[in-house]
Amino acid sequence: MTQKRSSTLWRWTALLVLVAMVLSACAAPAAAPSAPAAGGEEAAAPAGDEITRDNTLVFAADMTDIITLDPAVAYEFGGILPVGNMYETLASFDPGNPEIVPLLAESWDIADAGDMWTMTFKLNPAATFSSGNPVTADDVVFSWNRAMEINKSPAWLLIDVCQMTKETIVAVDAGTVELKIPKAVSPNVCLAVLTFTVAAVVEQAALEPNMGDDMGESWLNDNSVGSGPYVLNGWERSSTVTLDANPAYWGGTAPAMKRVILQNMPESANRQAAIETGDADIVQELGPEQAAALEGNPDVSLVKGLSTLLAYASVNATMPPFDNADARQALRYAINYDNIITLLGGNGELVQEIIPIGFAGHVGNNPFTQDLEKAKELFANAGVTEGAVIPFTVATGTGPGGVDWATIAASIQADLAQIGITLDIQLLQQSELLTKYRAQELPMLLMNWGPDYTDPDANGTPFANYEANSLAWRNSWNDPQAIELSKQAAVELDPATRIELYAQLVEYMQNNGPFAMLYQPSRVYALRNNVQGFIYDPGDTPNVSFALISK
Repeated sequence: MTQKRSSTLWRWTALLVLVAMVLSACAAPAAAPSAPAAGGEEAAAPAGDEITRDNTLVFAADMTDIITLDPAVAYEFGGILPVGNMYETLASFDPGNPEIVPLLAESWDIADAGDMWTMTFKLNPAATFSSGNPVTADDVVFSWNRAMEINKSPAWLLIDVCQMTKETIVAVDAGTVELKIPKAVSPNVCLAVLTFTVAAVVEQAALEPNMGDDMGESWLNDNSVGSGPYVLNGWERSSTVTLDANPAYWGGTAPAMKRVILQNMPESANRQAAIETGDADIVQELGPEQAAALEGNPDVSLVKGLSTLLAYASVNATMPPFDNADARQALRYAINYDNIITLLGGNGELVQEIIPIGFAGHVGNNPFTQDLEKAKELFANAGVTEGAVIPFTVATGTGPGGVDWATIAASIQADLAQIGITLDIQLLQQSELLTKYRAQELPMLLMNWGPDYTDPDANGTPFANYEANSLAWRNSWNDPQAIELSKQAAVELDPATRIELYAQLVEYMQNNGPFAMLYQPSRVYALRNNVQGFIYDPGDTPNVSFALISK
């Protein structure tokens, strides 16, 4: 299922040509930021620095999952990376710091208002969009309402977790936003939600003239209207996203990297070659073989950290045979988890829970080991006999931990083949797979999930609560007990009781849910040794802040 070497060579050659073209085309002063000023007119070109290879950062990764660059819609890892560097939220996390800190808001207050919580945000008066216009409370209200009205994948965070409505968000004055949320919602959880890109603030005056029939979704794929340290230069679909430094960034010194080229490079071998030659400055998600090959290279440093992602195989709970609980349990007993961990070569930990290591509520219980006889018996109880064929949809490119998705899928395929069941692997580009998954169209698939905020509810609700229209919904898993447990755990204020509720939810999902949880990966980056200021923070959005990086 891997591509031939000739294919990788021509793609690698194409990358070198592309980077050369981008840099040579910009040997003049930097182009104007693509974020328009109020009224939709483009900002004047800065007199700034010339774009050179020295002040250009080339970041190579498998970014085949990018679907959009609209902060109200982006919900894929590849899209959140550039979006999180172009747009800002009221509050955020400093890289490496677990505490929520002010960003566009200079302060906030949470008050008990009887049957509601009132969250009052005071905006930083210095905050400006890349157009130079101030960030106002009206922009915040417009941005949050727009995200809820579009109601795409990440909107559940505002609608279901924070239980926001248009009526509960008010611009008190130009610098003050008031949000009321029900008492059933934890204000601390909601505050954490508001650090995610779906709550990013866009400039209303710049976007409104370009809303069109889709509320500006398509326009924001080629333009940016944020307040972050970078603006969008252009998106070449399936190829590159190019960001330019915002020369008037309000948050401090303008970024040292005047241009960032995010290069879609699905194959690990090509990423290794790119970092070895210096054609990439940073590469993301190296496999164990590539990381081992780079050990000792005097020009390259490796950065490794346990991510908060979880890799899993999942099934549609309304499609045969997995509409039967025995078939779902049989799948969990059929998998050779040790073999998958071996394939990862040290780049992952066995985790069979819906809550990752490092989060409150993680129990550390891995109850499943491969038991083919038990799996065969359970499948038979569900009416699945030898010779059965089950479609198994798998993404192309690299999975978490640096191993190709197809390699992990082949391991699971071989496991079920031992009991006479054929998994018919169907490879799709990740963006196409996600579209089908979100439409509840896939009987079985391989995927990963990363929490949107640093609270166990960030996994408890999407995995267990069908009503949230997230993972449980995508897998047609509508289970009242799972829904109720996830709701109770989300709002429980006593820490000990909350952890106990999550322990119950974890165990229930392990034995009843539509997921076979596989592992929690480590993410391995390689950096050229002249790169400074790089921080990988799995608890922050977007994990890597380009404004911190210099050469």
